Amino acid sequence: MDIEFNKNEDALKQLVYQLQTKLKRVYLGGGEKRIQKEHEKGKMTARERLAFLLDEDADFLEIGAFAGDGMYQEVGGCPSGGVVTGIGYIKGRQCVVVANDATVKAGAWFPITAKKNLRAQEIAIENKLPIVYLVDSAGVFLPMQDEIFPDKEHFGRMFRNNAVMSAMGIVQIAAIMGSCVAGGAYLPIMSDEALIVEGTGSIFLAGSYLVKAAIGETIDNETLGGATTHSEISGVTDYKCKNDKECLDQIRAIFDKMGDNPKAGFNRAEAAKPGLPEQELYGLMPADRAKPYDMMDIVLRLVDKSEFEPYKDHYGQTLICGLARIDGWAVGIVANQRKIVKSKKGEMQMGGVIYSDSADKAARFIMNCNQKKIPLVFLQDVSGFMVGSKAEHGGIIKDGAKMVNAMANSVVPKFTILIGNSYGAGNYAMCGKAYDPRLIYAWPTAQLAVMSGASAAKTLLQIQVSALKAKGEEITPEAEKELLDRITAKYNEELSPYYAAARLWVDGIIDPLETRKVISMGIEAANHAPIEKPYNVGVIQT
Repeated sequence: MDIEFNKNEDALKQLVYQLQTKLKRVYLGGGEKRIQKEHEKGKMTARERLAFLLDEDADFLEIGAFAGDGMYQEVGGCPSGGVVTGIGYIKGRQCVVVANDATVKAGAWFPITAKKNLRAQEIAIENKLPIVYLVDSAGVFLPMQDEIFPDKEHFGRMFRNNAVMSAMGIVQIAAIMGSCVAGGAYLPIMSDEALIVEGTGSIFLAGSYLVKAAIGETIDNETLGGATTHSEISGVTDYKCKNDKECLDQIRAIFDKMGDNPKAGFNRAEAAKPGLPEQELYGLMPADRAKPYDMMDIVLRLVDKSEFEPYKDHYGQTLICGLARIDGWAVGIVANQRKIVKSKKGEMQMGGVIYSDSADKAARFIMNCNQKKIPLVFLQDVSGFMVGSKAEHGGIIKDGAKMVNAMANSVVPKFTILIGNSYGAGNYAMCGKAYDPRLIYAWPTAQLAVMSGASAAKTLLQIQVSALKAKGEEITPEAEKELLDRITAKYNEELSPYYAAARLWVDGIIDPLETRKVISMGIEAANHAPIEKPYNVGVIQT
């Protein structure tokens, strides 16, 4: 390997090491002292519960591990949004799991907690997967109630989803393993079956203090809404369990008897490893994101046997389109070509930019994949669409709109991996979060924003300098540089994949070697949901 490869490899491995270090911190939730307190109560932590519940040695795909990262610092933070969510397997059956983390503010709901729970439910709804809730929460974090309680995508939406999912026939199992208070009490009882743990599980609309204040009744929480009350008197819960492990075993027993459902029928052959070494992904991604590279080198290390069937190989070359298999699943891949290419007219085209011919090609390919019921995978390293008079006169807006229309109306499942840049309208055309990818993950090398850091900083600087001059203020070169540095630092922070992951703009950040697993588990999940509507792109200008 050459020196450039080794430099790239060192840089990306360092980013992966930083990722793993950050994840270790996230996995501690509220910290070791809080974990110890849960153990003293005879309780397992959220992650311990999931490890016991899910099939041993089976894959687990965490959703939103970095939710809340760096947010809410004024109240001590909210690691992982105070809840652990993901896709795993129980008795060999794929499912979504949601486990409140009582080590984080007693499992209280922050705004990001609600967003993360709704994302988990969205995944269950889209893929018609069973969902398990391990409830252990003190309810809404009251200082932020105005940001979590009343709006459409707030706390109450979750109970609306409970009802909708039940009507759709999506199995919902809830285990009350700690506090379950106020409006949160509806979640387990709107599920199909509810379990409760003796001594630690409790569920009521109002706790003993509020009952005393409201109606003057003196009663303890266990008598008010403990396991015995709800299993023997009210009949609210279906199973009473002695401890966490017995409760989790009971959930596994429920899953063991479930029947099967129709499948979407996506094509899967015997899985095979890439023919080229996957480890080489580390050295192929340039440490300097301005440098061109051949995206096919990346693609061939992600697909089975490194076999790829290109579509319109010599046309619209700033987008790679073609068919392959990932872990046996047939996929249609749309990827930004980052090397400089020559157009059909002999012109040089910049890598990472979408031109009219590329957009036209991609639109046609996306329509073909929908026709043949092949899931789509988007590999993003995109700077945007081509600009300038030549592009505009050539109809870049029309061709870009054609691509967006074809992609947005896709009925086959879409999966998006942010490898490098994800800027501006390029993010949209390549199936950004707004376009309903079933899963969207980022490599540590990703950046997500309306434009690159350098371009944005210079634009913002010009705006601020002009505003100062309009007020009659003069700005020295030194002050202008200081202002530029401050703008650049802030914008670069917002470009980070961790900034995006904290706000659930992406489902997570992964080691590049996990890319195949994400896509494979995602298609397996999507295969549980038969396609129910025809593909129709509406009106497209040609």
